[in-house]
Amino acid sequence: MTKFLAFIILVLNSLGRPGPPVQAPRADLVLTNARVWTAEPTRPWAEAIAIRGNRIVEVASSDEVQRLIGEGTEVIDAGGKLAIPGINDAHTHFLRGSMGFFQVDLTGVRTLKEAQDKVISFAKTHPSDAWITGGGWDYSIFPDKRLPTRADLDAAVRDRPVYLWAYDGHTGWVNSKALEISGVTAKSKVQGYGELVLDSKTGEPTGTLKESAQSLVRSAIPSPTRESQLAALREGFHVAASLGITSFQNASGNAAELRLYEELCDQGALSARVSLAMSVGAGTRKADFEKYAALMKSFPGPLLRVAAVKIMLDGVIESHTAAMLEPYSDGASTSGAPSLPQERLNQLVAEADQAGLQILIHAIGDRAVRMALDSYEHAIKVNGIHDARFRIEHIETITSPDIARFARLGLLASMQPMHADPGTNEVWEPAVGPERTKRAFAWRSLEQAGARLVFSSDWPATISVEPMRGIHNAVNRRTIDGYPPDGWVPDQRVSVETALQAYTINGAFASFEEKEKGSITPGKLADIVLLSQDLFQIVPMDIYKTKVVTTIFDGKVIYK
Repeated sequence: MTKFLAFIILVLNSLGRPGPPVQAPRADLVLTNARVWTAEPTRPWAEAIAIRGNRIVEVASSDEVQRLIGEGTEVIDAGGKLAIPGINDAHTHFLRGSMGFFQVDLTGVRTLKEAQDKVISFAKTHPSDAWITGGGWDYSIFPDKRLPTRADLDAAVRDRPVYLWAYDGHTGWVNSKALEISGVTAKSKVQGYGELVLDSKTGEPTGTLKESAQSLVRSAIPSPTRESQLAALREGFHVAASLGITSFQNASGNAAELRLYEELCDQGALSARVSLAMSVGAGTRKADFEKYAALMKSFPGPLLRVAAVKIMLDGVIESHTAAMLEPYSDGASTSGAPSLPQERLNQLVAEADQAGLQILIHAIGDRAVRMALDSYEHAIKVNGIHDARFRIEHIETITSPDIARFARLGLLASMQPMHADPGTNEVWEPAVGPERTKRAFAWRSLEQAGARLVFSSDWPATISVEPMRGIHNAVNRRTIDGYPPDGWVPDQRVSVETALQAYTINGAFASFEEKEKGSITPGKLADIVLLSQDLFQIVPMDIYKTKVVTTIFDGKVIYK
């Protein structure tokens, strides 16, 4: 009995003693000694990140994550550099941009002769190409602010057809051979929204095609092979990784493009998260929206998803195709026109919303922006208030009363800082005039009114796809050469933190993915970028010099 009691006492005593320490499961990857900007308002800064699999498991001090380092853990010493969430490019045309790597690139060209020389050089180095295609030209390269002509291109290449689009993608420039092969004449009819520009003296096509008129020539260009498209996308993903882009939202899409991404996804070749918005227009029917809603269920992410539809409501300022409330200010007799009447736009938006689809509306002119606002307000009345996250894309001009409507309606202001680069406004600013210029790319006004800003590149309809150039422009409103000294419409500048939020957590919110990505938070997907400079501590005019040192995607280092 005495031995039994002694045994019981021994057992009871042992229950109160601490056991051996439990070793936390090791991390696969640890980033330490960093300045970590988390994008989390409750804890914006940290020193280290621990990753297990494709998830963040801890965000803490460098000392605190030491217990997660074990045999096989990859450790990256950041050396005090800035770490941010992976960049989310919330509006891009990724396939078209990627195809541009194998075409004539006129990005950054400053004169007509320079553009002609590039076309000549490309033609010489690609003698077997039946068509010479490419783009990126700026409207300001043509003398007297005129539009391009076929004679300009004939001077470079006459024996092969040439088709080159403007940097914004809304205007085409072709030579005489391209018009001939396409069968385009003064009598050719434009289907949809656009204009075949005719010479005022001869009545013949000038070589400029606005908006959907480009299809008159594009329809004659041989379609790229599937293999060439896949090769282009692989190159595009490589470039995206080097720029810290770990997610993008494709602002135009169709079933064929979706299948390309699906094939790369099946091969494990996606190195950025892809969300597609399918293009719709006046002819889209309710059954089409139901079909896209079914694709949402088949492609829910987090690598590849279909979630939205995109409506083109107007064009661009430079070619006077953006829909304005008042006529253009540079002597033009037009105020532009929307691609759809308000009633049809209201119907499309309400039907897409009923199908459970998110909606993106391209609206650049202040009239188009107002129409988009009206259509969303109509949809809310028809379908009730719910978490729709309606988006308006671009918003280059807007009236003061309409700025306040964004927050009231809960809309997302999806904008592209590089479109406001002062080096590209030589044609833009005279077209809208001084009064409307005061509200040009009104980022700060929208932010102050309570709207959520979402930033992106609109690649390849941009002079640069680099997010650091976009952040530079958002913060400085000056070119990389410092023009103008006080900034262009400087009241619309935003802070570094606002710009980063617009490229990270707000981009994730814009695609209903803020619970999965967009901030450096335990439990979220491990998409992280390490930068060469601390954007919060350097001189703002040096932001554009910042390079990506390391890109981590889905828990793995994909660029260094």
